Amino acid sequence: MKKISLLNKILLGLVLGIAAGVIFGPSVAVVKPLGDLFLRLIRMVIVPLVFASLVVGAASTGDVTKLGRIGGKTISYYLVTTAIAVTLGLVLGNLIKPGLGLNLDLSKAAFEAKKAPAFVDTMLNLFPTNPLAAMVEGNMLQIIVFALFVGVAITLVGQKAKPALEFFDSLAEVMYKITGMVMAFAPYGIFGLIAPVVGRYGLDIIMPLIKLILAVYIGGLLHALVVYSASVSIFAKMSPVKFFKGIFPATALAFSSTSSAATLPVTIKSTEDNLGVSKGVSSFVLPLGATVNMDGTALYQGICALFVAQVYGLELTMAQQLQVVLAGTLASIGAAGVPGAGLIMLTMVLTSVGLPLEGVGLVAGIDRILDMMRTAVNVTGDASAAVVVAATEGELQPTAVAEGPGVSA
Repeated sequence: MKKISLLNKILLGLVLGIAAGVIFGPSVAVVKPLGDLFLRLIRMVIVPLVFASLVVGAASTGDVTKLGRIGGKTISYYLVTTAIAVTLGLVLGNLIKPGLGLNLDLSKAAFEAKKAPAFVDTMLNLFPTNPLAAMVEGNMLQIIVFALFVGVAITLVGQKAKPALEFFDSLAEVMYKITGMVMAFAPYGIFGLIAPVVGRYGLDIIMPLIKLILAVYIGGLLHALVVYSASVSIFAKMSPVKFFKGIFPATALAFSSTSSAATLPVTIKSTEDNLGVSKGVSSFVLPLGATVNMDGTALYQGICALFVAQVYGLELTMAQQLQVVLAGTLASIGAAGVPGAGLIMLTMVLTSVGLPLEGVGLVAGIDRILDMMRTAVNVTGDASAAVVVAATEGELQPTAVAEGPGVSA
């Protein structure tokens, strides 16, 4: 009898979780520990996996210039796709008009904005004063920077640093194996994550804002199907079907957990095993993307800016909408690594065009639902960047998704 692939098991867990939430309502929260356990297992491997694989990737490059070239391509790709995402959000906001005709109680929309970090502070915070503290706190940007320093230093030291490189290479392989073991539990974990969310949110809270939810979900799907499909097709000559099928385990976990960081080990494993991205590229592009690349969140900014304007009966000029594109793109980098980054981004965007910050409170009740699509798009965008960068660096290996060790079970 043919085994069911892990890909299909994850899809089944997602569908059954949604169905259980609809049928049993809030009482389905009894399965939440399954999801919590899965997230704990995933988070257990994040820091050692990212650090070890990034050190090996940087050291194996053997060329600081090449590392800089990969970094330049990665940041450029992230900025361009983020700008496209914000623009798409504005287009859909103008077409669907999610805030038009809504009769909402604006007195309940009070919201205290969090202060966005200064650009200089953001740059300084890239460099850890205590690398071990950064690892304990899970500060991904600081971990990335320190790992790059270690990897480059190993290359510069040469033969004497070979034992250090072998240690980190062995550690990375061990963490990959643990990730594979954890992934066997993924279908049950995703079921435990998605069912309580669906059970908690009933039609009473969804219906008044259904147009906003549809706009964000349609925008996310369009961005993925058009932008990412075109990117992997043009730059990597990869079939979009193969790409989306290969990254689906990570996309499903991102949708269920709403955490790019928690999804990172699965994203790395899926891009390497199923899409043929080299470890050198994936270990650099994906941790960086999990922290600074926010296509889905940027798209949400564009739609929400128009939603707030429409609810308050305000008109955004074309110049103001272009300002939203610029603010949304820059905010994706400026708010990187900060808790509640999506919320900070939205306040930055609303402030840039003079919209009332109280508008953030209007979507707070359904933010978890919107966050699911945002995060799924963010993670899928990270994977598309890894594929494109690997292809342009000649480090994309042909692989069959159906036979990849990250899929079959």
